Amino acid sequence: MTAAAKLRALLAEPGKIVVGPGVYDGFTARIALKAGFDCLYMVKTAAMIASLNPNVPLIADADTGYGGPLMVGRTVTHYMRAGVAALHLEDQVQSKRCGHLLNKQLVPEDEFVSRIRSACLARDRDPHGDIVIIARTDALQSEGYEAARDRLRAAIAAGADVAFLEGIESEEQGKQICTELAPTPVLYNCVAGGVSPQLSVEEARALGFSLIVYPGVCLEPVFESVTRAVAVLKKDGAPPKPDPGRKGSLKSVFEVVGLRECMEFDMAAGGALYSKGV
Repeated sequence: MTAAAKLRALLAEPGKIVVGPGVYDGFTARIALKAGFDCLYMVKTAAMIASLNPNVPLIADADTGYGGPLMVGRTVTHYMRAGVAALHLEDQVQSKRCGHLLNKQLVPEDEFVSRIRSACLARDRDPHGDIVIIARTDALQSEGYEAARDRLRAAIAAGADVAFLEGIESEEQGKQICTELAPTPVLYNCVAGGVSPQLSVEEARALGFSLIVYPGVCLEPVFESVTRAVAVLKKDGAPPKPDPGRKGSLKSVFEVVGLRECMEFDMAAGGALYSKGV
């Protein structure tokens, strides 16, 4: 089963919500994989993250598709060949803004639908590829709920597998969009400090969402920890002293990035690289 097919199967399970923690490099991806998540959400570096465990679906942000129909098709083809299971395309202009900022500019609805149609054509014409197409609209803030909902309905009619209303303003609005777009799965984007309510996995599932991503779940704590560590190094001339009870020992870090698997492979092949332990 391909990663895209696995994601489709997960989304089809009644009452299930798929959880995608945001990862941004191989280290954070391996940490999330070790924690047992059945899906990952990518901030960057698609091919490398997808290759760490091809059985775990990776969802990627493809922004606007990076151009007209040909470029959208090329983007989808590259993402498929990189092993990405799903991507989302949006209706902002090329010089886009974060979905939780003000003053976003949109392309006309027919151009947005063309992006989705181009993505589906590229997927369907590749005999060896498959990818879940997620249609994202940022129209809620400037054009209102009904216009945003109708954009998503048009995208679904063009072939999108999943709908993504960015910048949801309330739980009630979240429940409404899930109800009105059913049976199409709907994604919830939970951005810390953003305009949307902070929902737990269970809260999102109860509202009807089939998929929830937490883009900053790895980036924010790493930013805080690294900022603190380098400040101490700059001030004191030495890094912070390690907490004896912390999990971040050198050996545990190596195990997260595959030390145990490397040892087993080496020994099974008759190697002696780890014959004296680590």
